[in-house]
Amino acid sequence: MATLNLQQQLKLGLKLTPQQVQYLKLLQLPTLALEQRIKMELELNPMLEIGEEPDLSIEQEEPTEETPLNNEEKEDTIEHDTYTLEDYMNDDLAGYKSPEAVNPDSDDEEWEPPFPAEVPLSEKLLSQFKLLDVDDEETLLAEEILGNVNEDGYLSRDLGLIVQDLNLSFGLSISLEKAEQVLQKILLLDPPGIAARSLQECLIAQLRAGSYPHALKELCIKVIRDHFDTFKLKRYEQLQKELNISRDTLKKVVETIQHLNPKPGEGKFTTHENYVTPDFIVEKDNGDFTIILNDRNIPPLRINNAYKEIIMQKGKKASPEAKEFVKKKFEAAKWFIASIYQRRETLLKVMRAIVEKQRQWFEEGEVLKPMIYKDVADIVGVDISTISRVVNSKYVQTEFGVYPLRFFFTSGLESENGEDISNQAVKQRIKEIISSEDPTKPLNDDQITDMLRQEGIRIARRTIAKYREQLGIPIARLRKKI
Repeated sequence: MATLNLQQQLKLGLKLTPQQVQYLKLLQLPTLALEQRIKMELELNPMLEIGEEPDLSIEQEEPTEETPLNNEEKEDTIEHDTYTLEDYMNDDLAGYKSPEAVNPDSDDEEWEPPFPAEVPLSEKLLSQFKLLDVDDEETLLAEEILGNVNEDGYLSRDLGLIVQDLNLSFGLSISLEKAEQVLQKILLLDPPGIAARSLQECLIAQLRAGSYPHALKELCIKVIRDHFDTFKLKRYEQLQKELNISRDTLKKVVETIQHLNPKPGEGKFTTHENYVTPDFIVEKDNGDFTIILNDRNIPPLRINNAYKEIIMQKGKKASPEAKEFVKKKFEAAKWFIASIYQRRETLLKVMRAIVEKQRQWFEEGEVLKPMIYKDVADIVGVDISTISRVVNSKYVQTEFGVYPLRFFFTSGLESENGEDISNQAVKQRIKEIISSEDPTKPLNDDQITDMLRQEGIRIARRTIAKYREQLGIPIARLRKKI
């Protein structure tokens, strides 16, 4: 027979209110995403509107000892359980200032000249192709091929499928051989190598279109076509034996191929541009730093005056549904404005802490100190997760360029004299060592590790390998030059 057991447990937990969740979500949004979030909230909540200053109070005559409220006047106020509407409006929002009030110079924007309109590279190539002796079918093929070229300049779709689509769409009977002929013509246009299907095809097209000595050109094409793997791995001794050429000739071949462009369409083929909008601007002023939150496009918010007038109409009782609607929307509007303000304050506190901890970098543009999220969290007085949300997808504009906030957080290594060195400084030193090495005898990771240990930096070989890969530097054998 089953028995019932009663157990008592004591648990300690933390539950976030919906308002706290909203604040944390707003905290991790970068400036552009915050603009979109505000626009969406303005559409969803009729109690919110854009105003010069947030107006969060309903003007009412305050009861005094001489003029107490009578019963009829009490019925005209909207009650929210034990809180009145005035309580909701005044809670936590005293002292809120709009972005314009905090940053009075926000209207003094620097003028940026507009970018001139440019003709896409695909149209330039098509214009070049039309100048050749081609028919309508070939022009149609060229148009379709160029329409399937990616940002690097490579054909991203199978040529056979392109031909098949054209034949089905236009009722044509274009052969794959004809499409291949059209592709070969496109490969030789300016810049050459566009619409190639592989790196080898791209490099060979550039060699054929270039003005190189005939013997050198044919030798380079032979290397790419027949010995490409050996060339990629920089096995120059083996390549010299297979081609039966002198060391000087091999050097000319290698230099010629290395000067070719592996991505002929990069930065040219598409008109798409990626811009980073900094969330902070740090400027040096008389030996000190001024930190500006780049929120000039964030509109100031306030409670909708039209709804306030409806609430303030005396002699008319609102329905329970209207009361509930006003209560929910007003509370949501109040907390949204408070979250925007709190987000601003937290972001500025975190940025100030970063500048103070990395003051030397902001003054000189080099030498980052070891700094982790906990260091800033202790200064600001918030949790580490809050710092992580602030740093997420945020950028700062300095006199040395635009950097992500994560750039300033680096782990440290202890040197033999007891000082902490940031991993960024170690990476910079590795880069300097490799840049000054003998290109015919490049240093391997073990040798770099020994050199750093002689300088007092204790580091493992696997850490050197990891940092080298993060810097995009290949292994010693692939750095070897003739």
